[in-house]
Order: sequence, then structure tokens, then C-alpha cells
Amino acid sequence: MSNPAKREAETPGANRDRTVKRANDSSETEALSSISEANDRDRTDFATTIDRSVRAAMAKRTSGLSPATLFSVWSDWAFHMSASPGKQLQLWEDAFQKSTQFWQYATRSVLSGDATAPFIEPLSQDRRFTDDAWKKPPFNLLYQGFLLHQQWWHKAVTGVRGVSPQHERAAQFAVRQLLDVSSPSNSPLTNPEVIEKTLNEAGRNFFRGAQYFYEDWRRQALGNVPNAPEEYAVGRNLAMTPGKVVLRNDLIELIQYEPSTDKVRPEPILITPAWIMKYYILDLSPENSLVKYLTEQGFTVFMISWKNPGRGDRDRGMDDYRQLGPMAALDAVQAITGGEKIHAVGYCLGGTLLSIAAAAMARDGDDRLASVSLLAAQTDFIEAGELTLFINESEVAYLEDMMWEQGCLDTKQMAGAFQILRSNDLIWSRIVREYLMGERGSLIDLMAWNADATRMPYRMHSEYLRKLFLNNELAIGKFAVDGRPIALSDIRAPVFALGTETDHVAPWQSVFKINLLTDTDVTFALTSGGHNAGIVSEPGHARRQYRIQTRRHDERHIDPDSWIKKTQEQEGSWWPEWSRWLNDRSGEFIAPPKVGSSSKGYAPMCDAPGAYVLGE
Repeated sequence: MSNPAKREAETPGANRDRTVKRANDSSETEALSSISEANDRDRTDFATTIDRSVRAAMAKRTSGLSPATLFSVWSDWAFHMSASPGKQLQLWEDAFQKSTQFWQYATRSVLSGDATAPFIEPLSQDRRFTDDAWKKPPFNLLYQGFLLHQQWWHKAVTGVRGVSPQHERAAQFAVRQLLDVSSPSNSPLTNPEVIEKTLNEAGRNFFRGAQYFYEDWRRQALGNVPNAPEEYAVGRNLAMTPGKVVLRNDLIELIQYEPSTDKVRPEPILITPAWIMKYYILDLSPENSLVKYLTEQGFTVFMISWKNPGRGDRDRGMDDYRQLGPMAALDAVQAITGGEKIHAVGYCLGGTLLSIAAAAMARDGDDRLASVSLLAAQTDFIEAGELTLFINESEVAYLEDMMWEQGCLDTKQMAGAFQILRSNDLIWSRIVREYLMGERGSLIDLMAWNADATRMPYRMHSEYLRKLFLNNELAIGKFAVDGRPIALSDIRAPVFALGTETDHVAPWQSVFKINLLTDTDVTFALTSGGHNAGIVSEPGHARRQYRIQTRRHDERHIDPDSWIKKTQEQEGSWWPEWSRWLNDRSGEFIAPPKVGSSSKGYAPMCDAPGAYVLGE
């Protein structure tokens, strides 16, 4: 037997030894675990870098379009079509009927030997076959057959039970793009206008077209504005309204425009344009400048001019754009003018950013906004136009990897994405007119602005694709500012929202949803034109119409289709209507404030249009 006294005497030292040993063992285990975790992180980071690099290289070859997205669209349609024998039978019957109609039409056309009334009309926006030459054989047969083919494929990709709505719309878009390539109007051998031009000029049109093609290629390679860029220049005959840059930070220059009247409203106007375009679409030529018009109506106008970001701005996010953009500008405007209230205006994504800022301000008790005007700006992205057709997790991840490597979305990728939405007008019709017909259209200010493309930082583009387009966080109250979600329903300032009838980027029905998302008075206006041309709609502009109606915050909701039926169309520009709306929500006229304020840290730096707008 062991001696208890001896055992008790030995116990404290032994316990200490065992404790030390356990501590050492534990420390060694933790160290090994930390090393293992670090190694796992390093391996994961290395593997992720390889994967992203491979996908980025693939994205450059596919112009940023995910092959998985295209395959999912095709497979969804193909599987459900294969399981729809009734739909297939219907398509076979439709093809037989259309073929019979076509051959009857062809027989009449050949026997008459003259123009025959078409039995299928192109869509109202399709202007490829409007010339009388298309009405004569054999060209009438070519374009009627093409339209029949187009109509049949539309029926083939729509109405297939089980196909998701997004995939159906994407299939329609993809088929339309493929069919547009094969249009008889695109070939010099099947386009009667090109043939007639070639015969009349003995082929000189092709010689001029080759020259134009070389000029465009060379200008694109050099990064210049196409079609005689010397005709338009920012600061010379574009963006001419007098003003001064009164604030410059890492993302914006703030321009304060000189007053045009002896008295002005006490509430200044702050305009936030989209960062995917240069601001001077709102200050084009003197005769169609919205900025100049507002100053002539007695308003003090401020404009944000965004910096064209480069690779070094890759980590600029949405909140950077909010803080350094409208919030920094609001502080400057209030300090310079001394005004308690400010009319805030946002165009396109600038309007979306403004709505985010306004909701955050309302949540935090900041009531500086006298009104909020959203021009072709969306706050709900469920039906956000054809740009969203291929927006899903696969496509966003694919674009993220491409931008992760580049640091930003470059100008060519930006321009290409918008051109493909209207390929007939912006791609194929231009190719036919300039390169086949040899006719160079005259450059207008809006075209010069459109060619002056911009870039977008990696992080910001990723966040707005995910948070707005993919997850629709702003509309459902999950978009967070300063770590807390915001709600558009908190906005109490009156809202003026403008949609444009033929907008491919922000469909007016989507813009109209601001009525559902806010609990304030909303005045909604709908104007003729598209996303850009509808905004540049100065008084006196030919063939302009608009509709306008105000819904009080306590009135029942009305859907877009019912709204357009009950709202009377009016001739002219929407600008005067908006000016009256702003005036009704403004105070009595006062003396105009000085441009800038040196004592408050906003000394004038340079003349408008500033330096950022000239950044390449």
C-alpha cells in the first residue's frame, strides 16, 4: 500500500506538472489549428483566384455573358417544349397556314408583276422595310417571308407551359437578336435600296462606306468620339451654361450655375445624374439645356459631375457614391445658399441613388428636402427592362469576375450592353446606312454625348447588380444604409416621377411603381421618347406629348394601364409642367446667392464644366 502522507506531499507538484503539460499541449494544438486554418484559407484564396481568373478570361471572350445563363434559358425552353406535344402540333399547323398564305401572296405578286399589298405588317417600331422598293417583287417576298419567320419564332418561344417568365423573355430577346442578323435588309444582295444606290452611283457608295468603316475603326481604336468629333466639344458647344466648380472630392465635382434672373426661388435645385453617363446630357447645346432652362425659370441650380473611375477606384461602393455624391453635395448647397430646403433631382441611376439617400435622411430625421424629382429612375427592379433578362446569380458572378480582374467595367462593355438592346436602330441600320449606302448621317449633340462613354468600379457595379437588380432590396425594405435598412415609405417630401414611353432601360411601368412604394404625394408624368431623348425635350421640340396626374398620399392606387387610359395626352414639352410643379413648392423670390462661399470652404475652383467631365 502507498503512503497517504507521501502521496499528499507529492500531489501539488504533480498537479502543477500535469497542468503545465496540458497547457503546453493545448497551446500546441491551438497553434497547429491556427496554422491549419491559415493554410486552408491560403489554399481557398489560391483556388478562388484561379477560378475567378479563368472565368474572367472566359467573360472577355463572351462579352460578359455567362454561357451557363444562355444554356439555362435554352434548356428550360427545350425541355418544356419537348414535353408539350400540343404546342408542337399548334406550331406545325401555324407553319402550314403561314406557308399557304405566303405562297398565295407570292402567286398574286408574280402574276400581277407589280406591288402587292402585304399580308403581314412589321411592328410599328420596325422601320427597315418602309421604303417603296420593298413593295415590289422579289423584295416583297423576301421581307414578307422574313416577317413570317420572325412571327413564327415569337410564337415558338412564348406560351410554353412551365418555362419561367424570365427565361421566356430572354428567349424572345435572344431569338430576336439572331433573326435580326439574317434580315434581308442587312445584305447588299437582298436590299433593294442598296442595289438601287449601287446602280445609280456605279458602286461609289461601297467606296465611301469602306472609308467610313476605316474612320470609325480608327476613332474607336484611339478612343475618340465617332463621326467628326471636332463638331462637338465639351466646354465649347456642349455644357455651355456658365458656372463654377465649388466642390471637388474623390468622386464628384459640384457645379453651381450662375443665375439668369434678378430674383430666384429660395430653394436651390441639386441634380444627381447617373454615374454611367456624363452629366451634360442635362446641359447639351444652349437651345436644349435643361440646366439653362431651370436657371431662366428663376432657380439656383447645382449639378453633380461624376469622376470617370479607373482601376484605382475598384473598391468604391454604393455607400461611397451616396456619401461623396448627393450627401456631400447637399451639405455644400446648404452652406453656400443658406437655404433650409433643397429640391433634389435624380436622373436614371442617379435617381435611384437619390431615393436611397432620401429614404435614409427621412429615417434619420433629416428634413432638408423640399421635393424629390426622379427622372426615368427606378426604385423597384422586378420589371427593370431588357437589361435584367439575363441577370441571375450565374451572370452576376460572371460579371463580377470580369470586373474583379479589370477593376472596372470599361467604356466599350458599357456601350455594347446598351446598343444590343436596340440592335436594329443602333447597330444594323447604321451599318446599312453608312457602310452599304455610303451615307454618313450628321452628328447631333445627343449622339456626341452618347459616344462619350464612362466606366464603373468593380465593387459599386457588383453591389448595385446584387442589391438592386438581383435581390430588389430597395423595394422590399432590405437595403441597408449605415448598417440599418431603409424604407422608401419614410419619405414625406412630395415626389415628381417621370417615365418615357419607349424606354428600354427604365420602362415607364417600372418607374410608375414609386406610387406603390411611398406614402407621400406623387405626381407622375409620362412623356414621348426614350430614356435619353424623352428627357431632352425642350419647349418647341417637334412631336412631343406628355401626360401628367397627381395622386395624393391618401388616395387609392391605380395601375399603369388604367392610369394611361384616364390621363389625357397633352401636346408639348413636360419641362414647363415640371417647372410649375417646382414653383408651387417653393418660397417667394429672393436675391440670388453668390457663386461659392470661400468662408465656408466652398471657394470657386474653376469654370464649368470642370475637370472630371473631361476625364477619359
